[in-house]
Amino acid sequence: MGFIGMKIGVLTSSRADFGIYLPLLKQMEKDEFFDIKIIAFGTHGSHFHGETISEIKKTGFSNIDLIQSLLLNDNPNGISTSYGLTATKFSDYWSINKFDLVFCLGDRFEVSAAVQAGIPFGVKFVHLHGGETTLGAIDNIYRHQITLASKIHFSSTEAYKKRIQSIINNRDHIYNVGSLSLDSIEEFQFMGEENFKNKFNLPYGPFVLITFHPETVDINKNQRYALEMKSALKEMSNEYFLVITMPNADTNGKIFRNAIEELKNEIPEQLLCIESFGKTYYFNAMKYSEFLVGNTSSGIIEAASFEKYVINVGNRQKGRAKSTNVVDCSFSSKEILKSIEEVKHLGSFNGANIYKKSNTAKRIVKILKNNYASF
Repeated sequence: MGFIGMKIGVLTSSRADFGIYLPLLKQMEKDEFFDIKIIAFGTHGSHFHGETISEIKKTGFSNIDLIQSLLLNDNPNGISTSYGLTATKFSDYWSINKFDLVFCLGDRFEVSAAVQAGIPFGVKFVHLHGGETTLGAIDNIYRHQITLASKIHFSSTEAYKKRIQSIINNRDHIYNVGSLSLDSIEEFQFMGEENFKNKFNLPYGPFVLITFHPETVDINKNQRYALEMKSALKEMSNEYFLVITMPNADTNGKIFRNAIEELKNEIPEQLLCIESFGKTYYFNAMKYSEFLVGNTSSGIIEAASFEKYVINVGNRQKGRAKSTNVVDCSFSSKEILKSIEEVKHLGSFNGANIYKKSNTAKRIVKILKNNYASF
């Protein structure tokens, strides 16, 4: 008798989405009903971005396919070419690999390309984090493309569930389960501040966790934004050590990378640049930081659960629902520093996280098993 259950593919294109998937992957791995294959592509195979395929393997998963399709050139032509190459590679992949369901997450351009290639093959996609809005990034368009191509939807809030219904003009198979990245976060085992700092050779004293990505809607302003970022960070370094996670493979990402590397040369004793923390170390970094600065979704979705305030810079996350720990400011050195003065005396944030629901991974597994026949 052959396998009776669901053959699941999991599309992961970056360090970020794999960390979010992890609670669900572990939950499905324990259940013989699921046969999981991880489909890694995007930055996972890129030496420039830390070859994070190694992080996947460290978690114990061995059933992995790696697809190379990312070009290092991050100007609009390079991103567009990578999109086309990814679609071509996945056209071949979907033609010979069959799954009952394929998970996809968020809004990356590479994920959109993989999903669009699957439409003619009738691939049944399951989308996490659909319905969200990021007006400062073209990811907004990619996210909605993925939503339209997907059959099953797991939203992070009730408002996003309603937006998905509006986008697809249907109410079937849309479930509000909360953010998967926050699953069982109350059970997370932290390593201790001293151990964390020793691991990364951080000095004794306060540090700020920083992540900046380019804005990909009005891309011509990124040179100025990177200079404003650099100016603000240099001033911050007089009071705080800077822990910087490097930008994703977005349009004009190298502009921000170059600015950060210039800053590293100017104040080498005051900052640490990390290509990829991985989920465990990133959560520890959030826990032990004073606050967060930048324009990453983790500041919006996760930081409130770590009792941290977030200075959210510019428009990249504009339109996303936010908990009350988020302080918005423009892409101006003066405004960033003003916001820092505002939050640094507030201490720990003790409000609610609007993205948190209990047992998100278990909810997803239960829904999949209960509705298997109708998908």
